[in-house]
Amino acid sequence: MNFIDVLSLGQTTLELGLICSLTVLALFLSYTMLNVCDLSTDGCFTLGASVGAIVAISGHPYLAIVAAMAAGVCSGFITALLQTKMGVDSLLAGIIVNTGLYSVNIAVMNGSSLLNMNKTVTIFTKMKALLSGTFLSGQYVLIVSLLAVALVVAFLTFFLRTKLGLAIRATGNNPDMVKSSSIDPVFTTIVGLCVANSFTALSGCLLSQSQKSTDINIGTGMVTIALASLLIGNAFMGRGSILKRAIGVVLGAIVFRVVYAIALRLQMPAFMLKLVSSVIVILAISGPYLKKQYPIIKRVMQGRMASKASDKAAKEDK
Repeated sequence: MNFIDVLSLGQTTLELGLICSLTVLALFLSYTMLNVCDLSTDGCFTLGASVGAIVAISGHPYLAIVAAMAAGVCSGFITALLQTKMGVDSLLAGIIVNTGLYSVNIAVMNGSSLLNMNKTVTIFTKMKALLSGTFLSGQYVLIVSLLAVALVVAFLTFFLRTKLGLAIRATGNNPDMVKSSSIDPVFTTIVGLCVANSFTALSGCLLSQSQKSTDINIGTGMVTIALASLLIGNAFMGRGSILKRAIGVVLGAIVFRVVYAIALRLQMPAFMLKLVSSVIVILAISGPYLKKQYPIIKRVMQGRMASKASDKAAKEDK
């Protein structure tokens, strides 16, 4: 593989990492801040992709973004409603919504499992036309992805510092304290999940428009990918300001895609990529724990080796 191929692969990886980082930012809000593990991510990602594709095919590429995010808000609202008003466990609520969204997404796609957008005008083709004749004409996907990520990061940085944002963070930390402070945790949970799912749907919409196609399985495994990227990002930035942590999340998504690209370049079969995702999640979760346990394990091993050495010396003296 020559240098040009490496640059092309790197750019593709960066573009895909940026688009998928929007889903990771959604998980950053729901899982890290609100302390809710939303398993409807896969279905919501596909919902955003399918709604965005249908609206774009009808001739409204910009409206497709708004429609996709609105669909994500509806998905988040239903998930939150199941948790807060119907007593359904958060994990089970996400699974139920994710299962139901499969049928909804098929219905949105007019009963088809695949939508072709080769002749469709998208925000990417609009940006390509806008940049035509400039030195950035070949970077239209990267520019759109960067703009979307920058806007979402800026919104999160501002939103989580507002009174409502602080209430959402407090709900994730200590719901009982929130209740005693006359803040409705039901309301903050609903708002948090609605905002988070709108980002997930936006990510799906951008991916479908960049790939010029949408299929019913486009979001499969996205929750695992987002969780792995989130944990990698936390390992990079750790604790700090909201802006710093959000940037770390974006970097985590890009690093995850780099690992994926390396696996593909090593000619790993496509069906093994899900296993790669699972291994990355395991390493990201267990890494900090094993790092803390390493000194203890090291002392135990040294003690055993010293004990064996003393036993050996005692036998030799006899």
